[in-house]
Amino acid sequence: MNARIGAILAALAVAVPLAALAQDAKKGVPPNPAAATSPWSQTVSKDASVVGEQLDKKQLEVVQKVNGYFNQMSDMKGLFVQTNADNKRIRGKFYVKRPGRFRFDYGAPSKLVIISDGQYLAIQDFDLKTDDRISLDNTPFRVLMRKDVDLLRDAHVLQVQDIDDVIVVSLEDRNTDNPGRIKLFLAKKPALELKEWITTDPQGLDTRVELHEMNKADDLDPNLFKPSLISTQKILQ
Repeated sequence: MNARIGAILAALAVAVPLAALAQDAKKGVPPNPAAATSPWSQTVSKDASVVGEQLDKKQLEVVQKVNGYFNQMSDMKGLFVQTNADNKRIRGKFYVKRPGRFRFDYGAPSKLVIISDGQYLAIQDFDLKTDDRISLDNTPFRVLMRKDVDLLRDAHVLQVQDIDDVIVVSLEDRNTDNPGRIKLFLAKKPALELKEWITTDPQGLDTRVELHEMNKADDLDPNLFKPSLISTQKILQ
C-alpha cells in the first residue's frame, strides 16, 4: 500500500458512523479542530489510559454501550471536516449505509472520492485520473462496518474513560495488517452520539475529525455506493 493510500485510510479509519458537521463557522465549527484546545480532548486525562485489555466491569459495560450505539445506527448522511497532522483542513459530504457501504465526497479544491460498495474500497482521484481499490477487510473500516460490531472481539481496546458527559474509547484492530490507533469521543447527552475521532498512523501522526450533527437518511440512492469509471485502475493487495 503506498503512502498516499495509507494516509487516506488512516484519516478515515472510523468514518463508518459519521455525523454531520455544521455548515460554516457561524454554526460553531472551531477555527482549528486539530488543536489541543478541542473541548472533547480537554476532558480526557492521558494518565487515565487502560493498559492493554485489562478492563474492569464498568469499562466493559461502557464498551458494550458503544457496541450497541454502532449496531443500532441508522443510515446517515451529512458533512465532515478533517484536519490532518499539518493542520490542513478539508471539508466534504458523506453517506453511510450499513453494513459496509459508505461514500466520502471531498470538497473543492480536492477532487477525491472514497467509496465502499461493501466489498471493496475505491479511492478515486478525478484530478490524477486514478482509481485505487482495496478489500474492505484490509482496511481499518472493517471493525465498525460489520453487521455485528463487537469491539472486544475485533479490536484491542487500549483505553476506556467515562468522564462527565463524554465517553472515550481507544482501540487497535486485532488484524495486524491494519496498523494504527483510533480514539472515539462520544457525547452521552441527550443520547449517545459520536462527536469526534482521532486516528494515529504507524508514524505517530494524528488526524482529527470533529462532528456536530447527526442526520438519518432512509432514502439513499444505491448508486451512491457504485464507483464511477476512471481510465486507470489498480487493485491494491
